Amino acid sequence: METINASTDATIDITTDFLPLQGTDYVEFYVGNAKQAAHFYKTAFGFQSLAYAGPETGLKDKVSYVIRQNKLTFVLTTPLKPNNPIADHIYKHGDGVKVLALKVEDAASAWRETTQRGGVSYLEPVTLKDEDGELVMSGIHTYGDTVHLFIERKNYNGAFMPGFKKWESNYNPAETGLLYVDHCVGNVGWNQMNPWVKFYAEVMGFKNILSFDDNDISTEYSALMSKVMSNGNGYVKFPINEPAEGKKKSQVEEYLDFYNGEGVQHVAIATNDIVKTVSELQRRGIEFLSIPASYYADVLDRVGKIDEDLAPLQQLGILIDRDDEGYLLQIFSKPLEDRPTLFFEIIQRKGAKSFGKGNFKALFEALEREQVARGNL
Repeated sequence: METINASTDATIDITTDFLPLQGTDYVEFYVGNAKQAAHFYKTAFGFQSLAYAGPETGLKDKVSYVIRQNKLTFVLTTPLKPNNPIADHIYKHGDGVKVLALKVEDAASAWRETTQRGGVSYLEPVTLKDEDGELVMSGIHTYGDTVHLFIERKNYNGAFMPGFKKWESNYNPAETGLLYVDHCVGNVGWNQMNPWVKFYAEVMGFKNILSFDDNDISTEYSALMSKVMSNGNGYVKFPINEPAEGKKKSQVEEYLDFYNGEGVQHVAIATNDIVKTVSELQRRGIEFLSIPASYYADVLDRVGKIDEDLAPLQQLGILIDRDDEGYLLQIFSKPLEDRPTLFFEIIQRKGAKSFGKGNFKALFEALEREQVARGNL
């Protein structure tokens, strides 16, 4: 039996994976103004124009702009009229992630395997066709109003998918070194982490590869619990957070209050040169959580030798952690919306498969400082 050791506490059988995933196909955001959001992500993050769908392509109720950087694809979708599910989603949650789309070999099989195991259908398998071939998609519901779409594109050669046209723009800012989705984190309500862990295990065949309790992720004031779910080949990882009891309101509770329910807290994006990427993102106006100098006083005693100079890491506020297989560098943006909900993580892995457990306290304290400034702690 072929196995891979995905982390410190789980070995995953990849020979009986009933839902083989090839990675994240795209992340779709429902936003109030997709045209402006696309401009923002191009300017600030270095995405490139890819595809467009709207009234000009036959859509009457919405527009979508597709942007890409290396293997990272975002879809930004806006309703054109009120009183529809997209408009309702934005009214309830603000701008946020609606779809975590997963690339599969067989979208019909993915739908069948997950729904017969208890997944609630969002989209029965449908085949979309145009002159560039055909694409099959299906989907199921997950936590909150979030959905997973299964995308089968082996017989499609177009820019994105049928119904979209290639979007060519004269405005093409340089890339920032963002590569692909490393993981996506979901925030769920009180006592809902384990039910959703069970969902990913039973419905999608994921394994719980790491667990953190309130002893791992806490400060004097607040705490949370988290479990990391991974698919068989490790290409798709979904940590699930829930609040834990503390003296004051945790950042997960703040998210749930302002998002008005469960949803995607942050998208972690991989880079091969975090110093270069974060320097460029900061230059373009992206704000990151500030880390006190005291964190860096003894960080190398904790993590050991690293290839990078410490000074630029400290200047940028990049965190460092090590596991049995190497180390990682990570940094977290401030919320991208006015509501303190969605943010992004930039991560560079130098062998490490973990998620920065040694940084949790520093990260939580940085988040709490932001909560205090907003009056929400």
